[in-house]
Amino acid sequence: MDSENGFYSDEFHLDSKWLIDPKNLFVGPRIGEGGHAKVYEGKYKNQNVAIKIVHKGETEEEIAKRESRFAREVAMLSRVQHKNLVKFIGACKEPVMVVVTELLAGGSLRKYLMSMRPKCLDTCVAVGFALDIARAMECLHSHGIIHRDLKPDNLILTADLKTVKLVDFGLAREETVTEMMTAETGTYRWMAPELYSTVTLRQGEKKHYNHKVDAYSFAIVLWELLHNRVPFEGMSNLQAAYAAAFKNVRPSAENLPEDLALILTSCWKEDPNARPNFSQIVQMLLHYLSTAAPAGPPAIPSRLFSSENRVFTPDSPGTSSLMAIRDDETPKAKLENKSKGFFFCFNQCY
Repeated sequence: MDSENGFYSDEFHLDSKWLIDPKNLFVGPRIGEGGHAKVYEGKYKNQNVAIKIVHKGETEEEIAKRESRFAREVAMLSRVQHKNLVKFIGACKEPVMVVVTELLAGGSLRKYLMSMRPKCLDTCVAVGFALDIARAMECLHSHGIIHRDLKPDNLILTADLKTVKLVDFGLAREETVTEMMTAETGTYRWMAPELYSTVTLRQGEKKHYNHKVDAYSFAIVLWELLHNRVPFEGMSNLQAAYAAAFKNVRPSAENLPEDLALILTSCWKEDPNARPNFSQIVQMLLHYLSTAAPAGPPAIPSRLFSSENRVFTPDSPGTSSLMAIRDDETPKAKLENKSKGFFFCFNQCY
């Protein structure tokens, strides 16, 4: 069950300073999509922002689950700030669930790495990115928060391609001593083995685990940063998860500097209690960087997203706000007015 201390209340409670007036939101081109939400580039009071619009769901159970997840994400974003966590700007729940954050123009780490293949990042650059990630996770864990979905898609680069920030806290949970959490979380290829059982868990069944699941996911991301290859190549997501959980299979740590191989192998150990915490991981990464040869300039591909001064075209999905359609409008009037507000975007996207 969720924590009862109010940090992750299932109800949406937000300080007024974080409440977004939908009249001031301009929804532009879509820049990302997940199973439960879509992300758009946009503007809020002339500030370039990322606008995450959460799917409401179809069934009552689905609606309740997504509203709860939305409330938890907003609660976390509004209370925890760090230079390697995406900056929270605000949120609103009506007429739809919206989370507004800073716009990180560098694109996702996944797209950045793909744009470089088959080349790899300079090792020190890769470790520098890993240090950003580890510091973000250290901050979350210091607040008792488990991210549970650490992967390259949820790591976004700043416009200068020099800094990585962690985004998407929809699966984040507060860790408590007695808490049991759903096992079916995160993305299989990066998930820790303890999220599985020798007996297939039914959907919604609970399983014990702790913050060390994030250390395992970090190791897989670090391996990917160093090799610029998909971990567990040749396997489906489920095959990769099965191999990691039941056969103790890991990506190869050979042909790496000893210090980096040690970080990988310690973070992805089968026994969660044997894995280091993120304070220790940060120190190990800093030690490597202090002893490594100076890094050359990174190979930087062209920017993956629009420029900071992007001017939205008239056919952008949304043109003004998230204002609800008046009840007294006829269906024809509603249709004609769709292009004047956010619901044009909403209807086109769902």
